[in-house]
Amino acid sequence: MKLYRFGQAVCRLVLRTLFKVEIRGKEHIPSEGGVLLCSNHISNFDPPLLGAFIHRQVRYMAKKELFDKKGIGKLLKGLGAFPVKRGGSDRESLRTALRILKEGDMVGLFPEGTRSKTGEIGNGLAGAGFFAGKSEAYVIPCVIIGPYRFRKRVILAYGEPIDMEAYRQQRVSAQEITDTIMTEIQRLKDIHQ
Repeated sequence: MKLYRFGQAVCRLVLRTLFKVEIRGKEHIPSEGGVLLCSNHISNFDPPLLGAFIHRQVRYMAKKELFDKKGIGKLLKGLGAFPVKRGGSDRESLRTALRILKEGDMVGLFPEGTRSKTGEIGNGLAGAGFFAGKSEAYVIPCVIIGPYRFRKRVILAYGEPIDMEAYRQQRVSAQEITDTIMTEIQRLKDIHQ
C-alpha cells in the first residue's frame, strides 16, 4: 500500500503540472465496500487520473504481456494491478476481479475496452455488466473530459452509484447492464462538459 500511496502522490504532482485537473463528485465514492469504477477511456493518462485523487486504492486489469517485463511487471503487481489475457475470455482474471470486489475493494474498468480516438463515448463491452451483475459492488460511473493538452483543463467527474438491485434480481444480461452504465457515463459527460 505504501507503493500505491507514493504512486498516487507522484501522479497527482505530474497530472497537476501538465494539466488543469478538475475533480468532481468524489463524495459519491463509498468509503467502504466493493466498488466498480466504470469510466470512458481517452488516453493512457486515464488510469492514473482515475485513482490519483481519491483515498481508496483502485485495482486495474492490465494486459498480461506487461507482467512479463521484469521492471514493469513488479511495479504493476506492487500497485495492485492483475493480469488479463486479451482477445478472449480469461476466467482467472474474471475470478480475480470478482474476488477483489467481494473482499470490499475497488476495481477500475474502461468498459469500451480501448481508447476513443475522437473523445466520444463508444459502446461498452459486456465485461463491466458481468462484474456489476455478479457482485454486490457499488457501480460508480465516471467520465473523463479532455483532451489532455499541456496546461488545458481535464475534468474527471464521479457520478452517484447506479442502483443495480433490479438488474441483479431480474438477471438482466451483462450487455444490458453495460449499456445502462454507458448511458450514465454519457449523461455525466453531458452534465459536466
